Amino acid sequence: MSEKETKVHKIEDHKKSDKVVVYSTDACPWCHKAKDFLDEMKVEYEDLNVGTDEKARNDMIEKSGQMGVPVLDVKGTIIIGFDEPKIREALGLDSEAKKAA
Repeated sequence: MSEKETKVHKIEDHKKSDKVVVYSTDACPWCHKAKDFLDEMKVEYEDLNVGTDEKARNDMIEKSGQMGVPVLDVKGTIIIGFDEPKIREALGLDSEAKKAA
């Protein structure tokens, strides 16, 4: 998947949660960009390294249907790739900005 291609999937089968999970690897520059963005937005997240954690890798594949990283599980919305607008939308950051305006 190219850096520009991203997909968003709603996972109805999976339990919705209020947490954010980033499935990543150490060598993935887009993973670092996604985590830097979440840090900048002061969003707490769990970082799971699918390069070393087989269970996390299997969970990521089950949720996303693919093996590329990063994959973000933002409160039940699966985002494949670093897609800042989709991440903002899933976090409700765009709606907060509109309310403040």
